[in-house]
Amino acid sequence: MKAPVCTIIGYDIDFYLYLPKLFPHTNARSWFEGDEPKIFDTAFRNGTLQGAYLVMAARALGLDTGPMSGFDSGGVDREFFAGTNIKSNFLCNLGHGHGEKLFARSSRFSFDEIAKII
Repeated sequence: MKAPVCTIIGYDIDFYLYLPKLFPHTNARSWFEGDEPKIFDTAFRNGTLQGAYLVMAARALGLDTGPMSGFDSGGVDREFFAGTNIKSNFLCNLGHGHGEKLFARSSRFSFDEIAKII
């Protein structure tokens, strides 16, 4: 609650309506029209990726980040995205943390523990 900035990373269910402008090379809008599961999956996945890029860029600029889920997404959507087809995905606090209050980096899996080259 004390972070100087709390971002809402969301996704737009209507993203495909903008494809004629953003991806004019082909009729990409037709790839999605009428396919609600594909629209949701694509919007959510790409919104997540874009949010991850935001976190990486903020860290590259020397900011501390606090991405989080487990919040009242329905409440956030009502408060900030009412009347739109934008949905919240996750929140991310941005700022400069106090060194004594920051957690040390947690353990990470080694490559061999999580990946297999086939």
